Amino acid sequence: MAVQGAQVVGRVALLLRLVGRKPEGTSLAGLVRESGLTRPTVHRLLSSLAAEGLLEHNSATGKWALGSEIFLLGSVAAARFPMEEIARPSLRRLAAETGESAFFSIRRGNETVCVLREEGSFPVRSFVLHEGVRFPLGVASAGTAILAFMPLEEQEALLTQWPAHAGDFAAGHPADIVRENLERTRLTGYSVNPGLVLEGSWGMGAAVFDQHGEPAWALSLTGIEPRFRPDRQEFLGKLLLAEAHRMTARLQGS
Repeated sequence: MAVQGAQVVGRVALLLRLVGRKPEGTSLAGLVRESGLTRPTVHRLLSSLAAEGLLEHNSATGKWALGSEIFLLGSVAAARFPMEEIARPSLRRLAAETGESAFFSIRRGNETVCVLREEGSFPVRSFVLHEGVRFPLGVASAGTAILAFMPLEEQEALLTQWPAHAGDFAAGHPADIVRENLERTRLTGYSVNPGLVLEGSWGMGAAVFDQHGEPAWALSLTGIEPRFRPDRQEFLGKLLLAEAHRMTARLQGS
């Protein structure tokens, strides 16, 4: 029974994460496809979560979205992890100085999750990244910045099983290109994603380190390709590194 109970918890957590990726909600068919679970199982779990207020079902669109109870739980958790208070000033400075959209992502296992966003003033934007979006480590600028500074043995563990780790992103992120990006990131200190997630949508990122010196978070900027040409990358990289260092120093208490 213990194994069965743990399996149910794992499935519930998986569905909550999948639903949380899209603020507008996700269809039952999409959740079945992404979870790999059977349709009856997914529907039963979704209905139970909705009954507890953790999910909401839009009968007009058929989509499932996070419910009000999640907001309440998140509000309580936020008091224990005051990252917005620490990250928001850096995001505002980055957006103001560059005109690009600035983001703050956290590492969660072998993924990065975008949790904060600050829009820039430049009128043309990239909409690849928003709150709740998850990417495998090594994919997109935040995940590249974090993976580049993880212990080499942890990097290799992911890179040697790259297709399984990257999933649908593996085709646009060949392992050899990822390795080159990681090496370049270690040399410059900041990562560059040259439109690998979506053509024409570029990003740059810098890791933020915890008290143990581990890359646990990342700041990033995203926008259209002409805004991230080589002659501007150094300028953007320096700004990202300055804010990442500022955050790291505060988090480490120095």
